[in-house]
Amino acid sequence: MTPNPSPLYAQVMQILRDRMAAGEWRAGQALPSEFALADEIGVSQGTVRKALNAMAAENLLDRRQGKGTFMPEHTPQRALYHFFRLVRPDGTPALPELIRQTITRVPPEPALNKALGAGRRQIWKIDRVRALDGLPSLVEQSYLDPAAFPDLTPETDLPNALYTYYQAHGGHTVVRATDTLGAEAAPPEVAKALNLPKGTAVMLAEREAQDVAGQTIEIRRSWIATRTARYRVTLK
Repeated sequence: MTPNPSPLYAQVMQILRDRMAAGEWRAGQALPSEFALADEIGVSQGTVRKALNAMAAENLLDRRQGKGTFMPEHTPQRALYHFFRLVRPDGTPALPELIRQTITRVPPEPALNKALGAGRRQIWKIDRVRALDGLPSLVEQSYLDPAAFPDLTPETDLPNALYTYYQAHGGHTVVRATDTLGAEAAPPEVAKALNLPKGTAVMLAEREAQDVAGQTIEIRRSWIATRTARYRVTLK
C-alpha cells in the first residue's frame, strides 16, 4: 500500500472498486476470501473485512453468511423488487407490466449529456408505458449514453427489468439509484398515455442510477398515476 491519508479500509475499498469496475469479477461471481485479498493487497484480514462490510452496506457487494462475498447480480426479480418502490393504494406490492415501448436517438440535452458523460453525442431515449392491474399507470423516459451500450438499437428487445440488460450488455451493474420525487400536472403526452384528463396531477420521480464505479449510466423520469400506485420507501 502506498502512503495515503485515507483510512486503510477506505483505501482497500477503492482498490476493490477499481478492480470491480475493470471487470475482474463477473456478476454473481465470488470474490477471493478475506485471507486471499488481505495477502494480495498487503493488509490485515480485519481491514479487508471492514472494507467488504462497508461495501456490502452500500450494495456494492453481496455478503452471504457461510458462503462468501459476491459481485451483485441483477436477476429480473432482484432488479424489480430492489429498485421498484411502487405499491397499490392499499399497500400491496405493485410491479407494473410493460405495455408499450420505443427506443430512439434524441439530440443532445446539456444537463442530461453532462450527467451521463456523453459529451455532445446524441443519446438514447427509452420510452415505456406500464400498466398496473390493467390500467396504464406509469410513463417512463430513460436516457443512456450510446457509448456505454454499443449493442442497443431501436429494435432491441429489452427485458421488463432494464437493469438486467445494462449488466449483461453494457457491463454496468447498477448499485445505487437516487430518486427525487415531486408532483406536477401531467404533460399532454403523459396524460394521453395514462388516459387522464388534461391537467391531472401526477407524481414525478426523477432518478439517477450509478454503477460500481460511481458512473451515472441512466437518467430516468417517471410519471406515476396516483389513482393506481403509491411510492413507498422504508427507512431503517
